[in-house]
Parts: sequence; structure tokens; C-alpha cells
Amino acid sequence: MAVNREPILKKCKALGISPMVMGVGKETKRDPNANKRKKVSEYGMQLKEKQKLKFIYGVLEKQFYHYFEIAQKMEGQAGSNLLTCLESRLDNIVFRMGLSMTRREARQLVVHGHFDVNGKRVDIPSYRIKVGDVISLREKSKKSAKFKEIVEATNGRLVPAWLDMNKEKLEAKVVRLPAKEDLDYEIEEHLIVELYSK
Repeated sequence: MAVNREPILKKCKALGISPMVMGVGKETKRDPNANKRKKVSEYGMQLKEKQKLKFIYGVLEKQFYHYFEIAQKMEGQAGSNLLTCLESRLDNIVFRMGLSMTRREARQLVVHGHFDVNGKRVDIPSYRIKVGDVISLREKSKKSAKFKEIVEATNGRLVPAWLDMNKEKLEAKVVRLPAKEDLDYEIEEHLIVELYSK
């Protein structure tokens, strides 16, 4: 499996993303003219938006295009559906619950089998969560010093409205599917749709 080993902060700067979106570092002052030095073509803007989403969720091109195909078949706008598909991945939900520092760490924790979905162990980071699913930390993992550290460190992180989080039991129920309004970063998803529609 291919692994992206590019430095996170460097990539965030190149794509114009706040490191806070990735769960890394503190909010830094960004140069508002950083990405306006060169005139960017329409294709360049579309490609940048696609790279931004791929980087945030840690997916590669083949998997990303597969999500786009699923999004097109769903009812509604393809761009919004794409965001919903990416946001409802198990590794992303673990990150949103505050049970990992970053999405990369969430992916590793899921692969190591620390989480249950509806009482059954799931170790697939790309597992798609549905409305009504309950994601919980396994009993054995709750005793781990690692998770105690993570819970303390992420205590101030806001849990999105579409998740009903129980901080005592370290579990969350999916109340509804995530929408674009729930995201903590700016994205122009219509540019990605245009890119793939060529």
C-alpha cells in the first residue's frame, strides 16, 4: 500500500489549508497573497481542490475516483455527495470523535482493531458509516494509557452536530449524514466535479 510521507505542514502551506484541519499544530498567520503570486489556470484551480480533499482524508487517486463514482450515482449534487462519502469514513469519524490526534493516526488505530461498529470489530479505515451506527472504543482499548493521553489532549475539540458523542462510554451514534455546512475547512467541490466531467 502506498503511504504519503510528505511533511504535513509543507503540504498544508502549498494547498492553503490550516494545519488545524489536519489536527496538527496551532493556527498560524497565513500570507493571504501566498497562492496569488502566479496566475492559476482553471485546470490548476480544479486540480488544487482535488489535491486538497485527497490530502485531508489521506486517500489516493484510485480510491478518490471510486468515491466520486459513488457520489455521482447518489441522489443530489455529486460534489456534496463526495464530501459526505469522505466524511463518513470510519477513520474520519474516529478523528471527529476526538479519539485520535490526526486522521493518519485514526487510520492506524482502526487498522489495529481498537474500534467496534454496532458491537462488531471493524479494522477497515474506509468502512462507510450509516445513520444509526454506533462507533465505540473496545473495552480492552479503554484501559490503554495511549487512549487516556489522546482523550486528554483532544478534550477541547468540538464534536460535529451529526455525531451524538458519549464522552464517558467513548462511543458515538451517527444521528445524520454529514453535510458541507458541518466541515471545518473551505472547499469548492464543484471544481472537482468539473475536473472529472471533462
